[in-house]
Amino acid sequence: MSQTSRPTACLALADGTLFYGRGFGATGQAQAELCFNTAMTGYQEIMTDPSYAGQIVTFTFPHVGNVGVNPDDDETADPVADGMVVKWDPTEPSNWRAAEPLSDWLARRGRIAIGGVDTRRLTRAIRQQGAPHVALEHNPDGKFDVEALVARARAFSGLEGLDLAKDVTCAQSYRWNEMRWAWPQGYAPQTDPQFKVVAVDYGAKRNILRCLASAGCDVTVLPATATADEVLAHDPDGVFLSNGPGDPAATGEYAVPMIRQVLDKTDLPVFGICLGHQMLALALGARTIKMNHGHHGANHPVKDLETGKVEITSMNHGFAVDSQTLPEGVKETHVSLFDGSNCGLRMADRPVFSVQYHPEASPGPQDSFYLFERFAGSMAARKAG
Repeated sequence: MSQTSRPTACLALADGTLFYGRGFGATGQAQAELCFNTAMTGYQEIMTDPSYAGQIVTFTFPHVGNVGVNPDDDETADPVADGMVVKWDPTEPSNWRAAEPLSDWLARRGRIAIGGVDTRRLTRAIRQQGAPHVALEHNPDGKFDVEALVARARAFSGLEGLDLAKDVTCAQSYRWNEMRWAWPQGYAPQTDPQFKVVAVDYGAKRNILRCLASAGCDVTVLPATATADEVLAHDPDGVFLSNGPGDPAATGEYAVPMIRQVLDKTDLPVFGICLGHQMLALALGARTIKMNHGHHGANHPVKDLETGKVEITSMNHGFAVDSQTLPEGVKETHVSLFDGSNCGLRMADRPVFSVQYHPEASPGPQDSFYLFERFAGSMAARKAG
């Protein structure tokens, strides 16, 4: 192999399998769990989704990077996913919104990427053996200590037992009033909120907060470790539990007691998404389980068991609520049509509900925005009654 064609990146799986390709973005090494995402758009939102902490993302759609990146599409201040794997090298961006190329953005933000990989083969391996532990190295010299790289992959502890919410949550509380993007003004402020909402940040995406604001909420965001007294001190009309990364059982060590106290002390509407769904389930007495390879993509069909309707949803989770452990008085409301796993629940006698998927649609379809309106309707009914 000539010097010019020598691979400049290597992805090593813990079982010793190696994938060589062309590195871009930052140089160096990263170790993480490897997942795959089937979304056709939204790579920037995916890379900046805090739920991807501790993971490297394989993109099954081959044309990643072709629309560049821009500040408006960041879901948090910096990329959180530890790296990315793609089939084709990113091209120069061709989009009027592009502010810089993907490779430059990744390099500036310290994230490693590898292109030229057979992502179809890699995805099959993930599906068959479960989400593997991997190490990724980008070295422009093309020199790799393969044995050391495989050892790094094997040394990765995995996500089970890890509380990653504390690593991605906000350091202090803040207010949010920015609404969803709309043409031509972009992100407009919410100037006439009807409800006060406390959002507990386990790794919240900005577009979730925008959806709350667009539904009429004045949002105060609190850190993941907020106590029930700190939540209730804001005299909210409702409590929102955000998405986030890691093992829900680990985050539940401090999140579950807070949620239980809020439920015991008040009749406030509560709405959870993703990790927030899992936190609510644990607080109500259910259990969570690690999935084989998880659900990551913007094309997941989910059935609403109460209406019979099917929604195409955006998902990003490697753990799931075990529906067999839902206690009496808690109803399963949504299931995945891919594998039947739990995707939603609600309390039978209170406006407390949650979903596993991402109704904020960033990236993904907008079938499920009604859930934010349902949350607002619950708060309106409580205020009226």
